Amino acid sequence: MTFTGYLTQNWGLLIVVFGISIVLLSDIHLEKRMIHQMAVSNMLLLLYSVTNYIEAYLGTLESHNIYRAPLSAVNYSLISFILLIVITIMYPSHLFIISIPAIVNTIMSFVSIPTKLVFWFDSDNLFHRGPLGYLPYIVNGMYLLYLFYRIFRNRKQEQSNMVLLGFMSLTSVACFIMPLYLNYQSEHWFTITIAIDLALYYIYLLQQFTMVDPLTKLLNRQCYYSDLETYSDNISAIVAMDMNGLKKLNDNEGHVAGDKGLKTLAKCFINAAQTKQRVYRIGGDEYVILCVDCSEQQVQALIKRIRTEVDKVPYSCSVGYAMKDKNETMDALYRRADEELYKEKRQYYQLSQEQENKQ
Repeated sequence: MTFTGYLTQNWGLLIVVFGISIVLLSDIHLEKRMIHQMAVSNMLLLLYSVTNYIEAYLGTLESHNIYRAPLSAVNYSLISFILLIVITIMYPSHLFIISIPAIVNTIMSFVSIPTKLVFWFDSDNLFHRGPLGYLPYIVNGMYLLYLFYRIFRNRKQEQSNMVLLGFMSLTSVACFIMPLYLNYQSEHWFTITIAIDLALYYIYLLQQFTMVDPLTKLLNRQCYYSDLETYSDNISAIVAMDMNGLKKLNDNEGHVAGDKGLKTLAKCFINAAQTKQRVYRIGGDEYVILCVDCSEQQVQALIKRIRTEVDKVPYSCSVGYAMKDKNETMDALYRRADEELYKEKRQYYQLSQEQENKQ
C-alpha cells in the first residue's frame, strides 16, 4: 500500500474530483446551498476513494487486521450519504425523512463490527455477510429509485435530457449491482464510475439552471426560443396563458403575494400538461405551452385540464391557443394564440368592471 499505488488506481477519479472542485470555485450561477452540497459530496467521494483503497489493501493480507471492519463500515456509510446529498441538491424537501435510511445504514454498519449483523471477517481475513448483509445495497437502491422517480415525474420538462439521465441511471445501477458479483475485482472502475456520474449530474444541474425560470421552476424564455427552433417541424399548437389581476394583486398585497400567485399558476400548468406539452414562463405573468405532435382534441383537453386546475386555486388566468397551419411561422402562430388569449382577458376585465360598478 503506497501513495503511488493509490494515485495509479485512482488517477481518473482524482482528475474528475479536482475538475469539479475547480468548477465549484469558479463563478457559477447556482444557489450557495447547492454549491456547498456539491462540494461536500465531492469531498466524501474523495474520502471514499482513500478508505476503499486502504480497506482493499487490508483485504489482501493473510490475517485479519482490526482496522478493516471500521473501514468497511465507513465505506458502506459514505456511499449512502453521497447519494443522499445528490438527491437533496435537486430535491431538498423532506430532508429528515429521506435521511433516515442513510442514518440507519450507518448505525447498523458500525454496530456490525462487534455483532456481525451486516458483515464480518474470519481469522483468515475472508469477508462474510451477516443476517443484514444486503442492507447497504437495499438502502442505496432505495435512493437510486427515489432519484429516478423524481426525475421521471419531471419528464414533461426533461425530454431533451432523457438520454443523459438514462445513461446516468444505468451506470449508477451497475455500480451497486456488479460489486455483489465481482467483489474486489470491481474496485478499479467502481469509484471512477460514480465520479463520472456525479460530474455528469453537475453538468445536468448547470444545464437546468440555464433553462429554468428561478421563480416558477418552469422552462424559461431562453429555452422557449431554443425549443422553437429545435421542434419547429413538429410543433402543432401553441397555448398562451396570462395571469389575471397581477398588477392589482401586487399593488394591494405586495410583490410577495404576486410571486405566490405566479408560482401557484405554474404548478397548475405543470399538473395539466402531459408528455410533449412543454411549459414555459416567457415574461412577468406570461406563460406558453408548446404542443409537439398533438391533435387539436389533445390541445383542447389540455386547456380543459388547465381550467380545472386553476379553479382549485384563488387565482385566475386567461387562455388562448392556435393550431399551426402549413408553412406558418412560429411568430405568426404565437400571435394568433395571443390574440385569442386577449379576447378572453378583455372579457375577464369587462366582467370585473361590471361587478365593481354594481358594488
